[in-house]
Order: sequence, then C-alpha cells, then structure tokens
Amino acid sequence: MAEQLEFFPVPSPCRGICQSDARGYCLGCLRSRDERFNWLRFSDAQKREVLRLCQQRRQRLQRQSKSDDSRDPQQPELF
Repeated sequence: MAEQLEFFPVPSPCRGICQSDARGYCLGCLRSRDERFNWLRFSDAQKREVLRLCQQRRQRLQRQSKSDDSRDPQQPELF
C-alpha cells in the first residue's frame, strides 16, 4: 500500500508525566519504552501505529477501571 503524504508531522503523545507502570508503559502516554526512545526515528506510518496502540491501551484501562468500580457498589444493598 502506498504511504499517504502528510503535510504536518505526527505529534508526540507525550504528556510530560514520564513514569512507567509495572508493565513498562508510560503512565502519561501509554507508550512502551522502545516506542518512547525510538519515536524520532519512526516514520509517520509507524508513529500512527504507535498512537493506535496507545489508544487501545487507554480503552483497555478504562474498561478495567469501570469493571473494578462495578464490583464495589457505592451503597450496600439493604435486602
């Protein structure tokens, strides 16, 4: 597939938090260590793929936090 021409560079998703979780993903942008260190070497297509992966990771974390919230009811049942 031919690569689409881009007029603007793909911006870094860095949020300036720069701390890793237990799995090695940044708590701010959810990139892996390799993805962070090689960002400037990646082509625009590779950068867009990293952004897609980060979005998937964020959605997975949101789903996990929602399921954790549903386990702990806000008010105990009376009956």
